[in-house]
Amino acid sequence: MTEEHSDALVFFGITGDLAYKQVIPALQAMAADGRLDVPIVGVAKSGWDLDQLKAHMRQSLQEHGGVDEAALTKLFARLQYIDGDYGDPTTFDRLRKALGAAARPLHYLAIPPSLFGSVAASLAESGCAKNARVVVEKPFGRDLASARELNHTLHQYFPESSIFRIDHYLGKEPVQNLLYFRFANSFLEPIWTRSWVETIQITMAESFGVQGRGRFYEETGAIRDVMQNHMLQVLALLTMEAPVGNDPDAVRDAKSLLVKSIRPLTPEDVVRGQFRGYRDEPGVAPDSPVETFAAVRLHIDTWRWSDVPIFIRVGKCLPITTTEVWAELKRPPQDMFHENVPIGANYYRFRLSPTVATALGARSKVPGEHMVGEDVELTVREHPGGGAPPYERLLGDAMEGDATLFAREDTVEAAWSVVDPILDNVTPAFEYDQNTWGPEEASGLVRDIGGWHNPAPPNVDA
Repeated sequence: MTEEHSDALVFFGITGDLAYKQVIPALQAMAADGRLDVPIVGVAKSGWDLDQLKAHMRQSLQEHGGVDEAALTKLFARLQYIDGDYGDPTTFDRLRKALGAAARPLHYLAIPPSLFGSVAASLAESGCAKNARVVVEKPFGRDLASARELNHTLHQYFPESSIFRIDHYLGKEPVQNLLYFRFANSFLEPIWTRSWVETIQITMAESFGVQGRGRFYEETGAIRDVMQNHMLQVLALLTMEAPVGNDPDAVRDAKSLLVKSIRPLTPEDVVRGQFRGYRDEPGVAPDSPVETFAAVRLHIDTWRWSDVPIFIRVGKCLPITTTEVWAELKRPPQDMFHENVPIGANYYRFRLSPTVATALGARSKVPGEHMVGEDVELTVREHPGGGAPPYERLLGDAMEGDATLFAREDTVEAAWSVVDPILDNVTPAFEYDQNTWGPEEASGLVRDIGGWHNPAPPNVDA
């Protein structure tokens, strides 16, 4: 298949929550930039007509970024809507007719993974899959076995080069900056090894709970929701070797090799938690064992990272909302100034959200006649965040056939291999109070390195 631009966009699930909050604003932005000059076909079963869909889209924009009338007019001029059941062959016959002369459509499946196979089969049977690309939303499987089954199903109708597994986290500017900062600067490479790095911690904290999504969370939990995908992708960008070549698969090859080198977790490597009050949420079982917090200890079995302990912590109802990487460097071999400097004085810090910062922790002499120092932080760059929404970037890349920021089959399966041994409540979910950093039991994982680094609140110097 050539890397030609897709000449139509088909959106399955256009009336759903994901489209309402994320994708519709991205479509307007793409139309405003002139990057969406192709037919757009929405498909869903809502009992709506095209006018109702347009009203729904306008409401979405009013709540998520505002309406650009000129761009919305362009978008509506190209928009069609098919209201039909995904299990009804006539729905796909109507889709084939709506695509008209389009020969390279992009099909976006914002639908439950259980429907991927039947929709893919119907696309093939109706002729809509020929020369097409397909974007599938996470969760891509619930474990290693189901991920392999989904891959096998999709490969019956689409080659791997035409499958785009979307993880919106990879479209975020700060996450892309991890890759850029590492390989655009030569000063980091000599010390970015086991010889200089003492430990790495990644924290993804949310100060809110499940926000009415209790039923969904009961089926996922923190490990499936963000650990297996978002956090392992961030870790891969932090620790992978330099990509070889400039094609889209160069970065994905490097990430795949890294994820495959992560040692599978054991129950001794994980502490799960559940915030008090979770079981009172609508849709949550009164005796639910599902985790809203998870902390893990990881090991990467490569020459560069062997014996460097890596810790990832994710959770809801924690004190702040932020995502931060903390890479602590080893202390100098001698305490030359007899200060007994505590661990953690030298570090790299990457704040990924909601503010964005790249910083280096160091020691600097306090003015005066004595050789006494203080901890300082040298900020490379800090800004409020924002930038283009990730779905705008990822949709554009998928339509161009650029798979750099999408998860590949082998990487997805390797990530599931890491977490598979700790899924399905193999350890207790310890209760923790809201507005704390999780259950006290999680401190046991990091006892040997001096404890967790708790990120400072946004807009406050660390």
